[in-house]
Amino acid sequence: MADYKDPENTIVMETSKGQVVIELKPDVAPNHVARIKELAREGFYDNIVFHRVIDGFMAQCGCPQGRGTGGSDKPDLAAEFNDEHHARGTCSMARAQNPNSANSQFFICFDEAGFLDKQYTVWGQVSEGMDNVDKIKRGEPVHDPDYIVSMKVAADL
Repeated sequence: MADYKDPENTIVMETSKGQVVIELKPDVAPNHVARIKELAREGFYDNIVFHRVIDGFMAQCGCPQGRGTGGSDKPDLAAEFNDEHHARGTCSMARAQNPNSANSQFFICFDEAGFLDKQYTVWGQVSEGMDNVDKIKRGEPVHDPDYIVSMKVAADL
C-alpha cells in the first residue's frame, strides 16, 4: 500500500486514464466527505462515466445514468459552503439550482474557477494524478466517455 498521510481521508480513484489520488477535507465539509466515502465503500462510483467535461473548466461525474440527471438513493445534502478556493485539482460537489441538492455528483477543476467559491461545496483536492484528469475526454455530453474504474477509500486497500 502506498504511504498516504491520512488513509481514512484519502480516495484512490482508478480511471480509464490512470490513477487519481484525492485528499479529503473533513474539516471543512464533514457531511460531504462522509457521503463520498460511504458511496465509494458501496462501489457506487465504480464504472460511472465522466458525463460533462469542459476544457479549461472541469470534469463532472457521479450520475448513475451517465447524463447528469441522477444521484444515489440517499437524501440530498445540506450545503457546506466553505472558504476553500476552486483552483486546479479542487474536488467539489455538483448540485441543481437548490444549494441543498448535492447528492453523488462531483467535479474536478482543470483550472482556476474562483467564481464557484462559496457557492459549491469543496470536499477534496487532487494530490496525485492530475495529469490523468487532464487526459479525460471532453464533451457535453461526452461521446464514448472516460469513466471511473474503481473508487476506494485508501484505508480499505
